[in-house]
Formats: sequence, C-alpha cells, structure tokens
Amino acid sequence: MAENFKMIAKTLYGMESVLSEELRKLGAGNVKEGVRCAFFEGDLGFMYKANLTLRTALRILKPIQTFRIRRPEDLYPSIQEVNWEKYLDPSMTFVVDTVMHSDHFSNSLFVSQKSKDAIVDQFRKRVGERPTVSVSDPDVRIHLHLQGDTIHLSLDSSGSSLHRRGYRTDTNIAPINEVLGAGLLLLSGWRGQCDLLDPMCGSGTLLIEAAMIACNIPANINRENFGFQNWKDYDPDLFKTIHDASLARTREFHYKIQGFDKAPSAVQKASENIKNANLSEYIEVTHQDFFKTEKESAGPLHLICNPPYGERLPVAIESFYKEFGNTLKRHYKNTRAWMFTGNLEALKYVGLRPSRKIKLYNGSIESRLALYEIYEGSKKAKYNPK
Repeated sequence: MAENFKMIAKTLYGMESVLSEELRKLGAGNVKEGVRCAFFEGDLGFMYKANLTLRTALRILKPIQTFRIRRPEDLYPSIQEVNWEKYLDPSMTFVVDTVMHSDHFSNSLFVSQKSKDAIVDQFRKRVGERPTVSVSDPDVRIHLHLQGDTIHLSLDSSGSSLHRRGYRTDTNIAPINEVLGAGLLLLSGWRGQCDLLDPMCGSGTLLIEAAMIACNIPANINRENFGFQNWKDYDPDLFKTIHDASLARTREFHYKIQGFDKAPSAVQKASENIKNANLSEYIEVTHQDFFKTEKESAGPLHLICNPPYGERLPVAIESFYKEFGNTLKRHYKNTRAWMFTGNLEALKYVGLRPSRKIKLYNGSIESRLALYEIYEGSKKAKYNPK
C-alpha cells in the first residue's frame, strides 16, 4: 500500500474554503485550512491527481524538512543537513524560491543564494560535481518558507504556477487569473446546472473555466508538464493511470455557455483560447454590447463577469455601473448575476441591493464578488407563490 505524506496546497486569499472542499471531494486525508493554503495528506498518486485536477490551487508543495535557526549563520549548515542527493543529481537544474517573515534576514534573495550555495557545496564535496541553477525552467523547484526562526523546506511538485493551464495564448489588457476565475465560479455556486453568460468576457477565462467545471474536465489537462515529472522518483505509469482515470470522469453538459464582448479583438482572443482548450462545442462567443442585449430564454441564467473598474481599462464608473444594473433589471429576469470588481465604490452605482458580498483580492487589489438576484416577478412572489 502506498505511503501517505503531508502536503500543502497554496491558493489565493478567500479561496481557502473552496480549495479545502475540493481536496475533500478528491479524497484527501486530514484536510485543514490555512492562510492562503490548505494542509492535507495523500500518497504519490494523489499528489499527481491534485496537480492535475484541483481548480483553485496555485502550487502543491511536499514538505521535506523543518528546522529552527537562531542567527543568520545557522542557515548554511542547516540546509546542508538535508541529503540533497535524494532529490537532485549533478545533471539536474534547480532553483530556491524563498518566502519569509523573519527578523533574522532582510533580503529573500540572500536567503535563496545562501541556500543554493549550501546545496551545491554538498554535491562538490560528495561527488565532485554540482547541479546548476535555472531560474526560468528548473528541473526541481525548492520552496523555502522562513517564518520567524523556523524554516520549512518543501519540493514544489507543480513547477510553474497551476494557474498556467496551458490553453491561454491570447489575452486582453486585463486578463483574470485562471485560478481566481475558477474560484469565483465555485464560490458563485456554478456546477453546470443551467445556462451561463459572461457579458464582458475578455479573453474568455471565466467561460473556459465554467465549461471545464460543467463537464468535470481536469483543470490542468492542457498543461504540458508538472514539476514532479522531473523528480527522481517520478512514476510515469502511475501518472498515466491517474490521467486516464480523471479523463474518464468527464460528463456531458446540456445547457448553453455564452460570452459577449463589444471589442472584436477580445472576441477573437477568447475564441482562440476556447479552441486551444478544446471547448468550442460548449461555448459561444459573440460581438455584442451587453447594455443592448436581452435575455434569450425564460429559464434560469447564471451570469458572472469581471467588468472593467478603471484600474487598467478606462471606464466612466458611475454611468457604466448604473447601466449594468439597469440592463439586469429591464432585460434579465430570472437571473443570478455575480459581479467581481476591484472598485468598491462602483457597487453603489449599480442601483440594486446585493444579496451577498464576498471579500477577495485580485492581486493586491481588494475586491468584492457581489450577487444580484433578478426575479421573474417580485421577490415576495418568488418565495410566496399563490
């Protein structure tokens, strides 16, 4: 029986509960929420599956050692206590990524450099050769987290961030991160239960993530590689089994996913990305101004969008958000409309009272995911039919 070990899944602020729920449904053991992360346990195959299928994880880390340092001089010998030949050989490349909150050091680059020196010096002493550093495309990515006087060393099983799904080659001016997009959809309750519309779709990220959720397609099925594929203990047969089993769990989707954008260039970019993701049969993108449209069907609609809010795309905030609310009220009855914005003042101009607001961040920008429920008749009639 394969041995379980502890792992850490990194995520964005506000996505911890969503990620933890994903892990539990996937079969992870001992799941616990952290800050921008979730802790869990699983075996080697589960680590492969987590990288392949999790929608709201940025990285999957495998801890290898924890130790304490009392002064800066303790760093080098502490790193050398690890037997790095278990994870590297002289022909491989590596990099040390440092995240720190400590009074012992003021420069994370210094910590990374000192740790690198300790690793290569160990190889020189033992075998007379040394692995080389590659910042852009290393075989092994080592994660060093220094908190106070405690250092946590981990191997990054993902390699490049898992938001890089592999389908997006064209972007608009302000593309949304794929992990954030998937998280917004899951927080909004989207599971593929009705029609979905992104009325300002940009490069199509929300549409693609929505289709992948609806069809239960593994989030990172389009990625060319993962960090663990370069590890000395990589099992390609096990990964193929996990890959094929995950694909076998896909399902059909019988509703419509649509995207509008009034910029022809955005429509072209979105269409190209959708094609790259092999989802053209599920998603339709058209050149339309949302403010001039009407809801196409009488059935329920799940609307979600990340409209411009003046940070990178210029927009007249008051008139734009007022028109957004008016369009919903006049032409989009029986709709649950979710808006994600980094302009908190803009929500005041929508002219509708949100039934829910979730605090999130888009990079460093404090944002809100707000829900506006547009009923067929009155809200009272909706819940108290005669």
